[in-house]
Amino acid sequence: MKRILICGSNGLLGQRLAQLLSVNSNFEVLNTSHHRTFFLNHGSFDYTQLDITSRSDIKSLVNSFNPEIIINASGLTNVDLCEKEREHAWKVNVVGVKNLADVCRNLGAKLIHISTDYVFDGNDGPYSETARPNPINYYGRSKLAGENAILSSDINYTILRTIVLFGVGNNIKYNFALWVINSLLENKPVRCVTDQISNPTYVGDLANACLLSIVQTESTTFHISGSTILSRYEFACTIAKVFKLNSSLIQPILTKDLQQPATRPKKSGFVLDKAQKILNYNPTSIEDSLELMKKEFSVLQK
Repeated sequence: MKRILICGSNGLLGQRLAQLLSVNSNFEVLNTSHHRTFFLNHGSFDYTQLDITSRSDIKSLVNSFNPEIIINASGLTNVDLCEKEREHAWKVNVVGVKNLADVCRNLGAKLIHISTDYVFDGNDGPYSETARPNPINYYGRSKLAGENAILSSDINYTILRTIVLFGVGNNIKYNFALWVINSLLENKPVRCVTDQISNPTYVGDLANACLLSIVQTESTTFHISGSTILSRYEFACTIAKVFKLNSSLIQPILTKDLQQPATRPKKSGFVLDKAQKILNYNPTSIEDSLELMKKEFSVLQK
């Protein structure tokens, strides 16, 4: 039985991982996040509070639990907040990752770490894993620095870069799809850019990629996303169609109209050949992903 420590268990991905791993008798799982309590209120989950930026907290916990695998689904992902609060972003996205890498090295444990397409500049997507990173905002720079901390740590690792993660969970912050759905349900207009291109990722696919990475022996990086490349505006229209919501409320705009603090990559997206070949990763279609999300959304509303 493998012992797995999940960091960031209260987030969208963390909750999905907790649910998937809890029903597998091959794993003993300890869920953690910086919150006092677990958002999945069920007796089958073992949970404790953990601040990954505290070296002493991590050392104390891993010395008692002794995990063989650490999945880092935590991180500061608010792009504009990272731009404004750079010290905080660095502490979470770099120092916290380095702390996890250090304990993995001491334990001989494997680290599975979630990164982002924002390590690229968005000038020449879709990107393969061999493309040269060139982040254009502080979020991307902090995530790339976190990756580099892992690469220089001499540990067994899998880095999974992902894009526009969407899905439902308990008390999670809004992702793009949830924001669109709830806005349209309230008959609010939604302004979506036509010039940011990527392939959105269903949370179930990313969670599955994490599970596939557990048995991956070679230390490497994979690009994990959906297979359909489209603009945020096109994604919002697809969401409205699947959820049978009023697409006339969706207004096409350009990125410059938003006047956001952080610059966004525009032509992004991933080439998935490596993950499909080595991990046997097969993403769900965008329509099927949204149909699954629709069912999950309905259950949460009851």
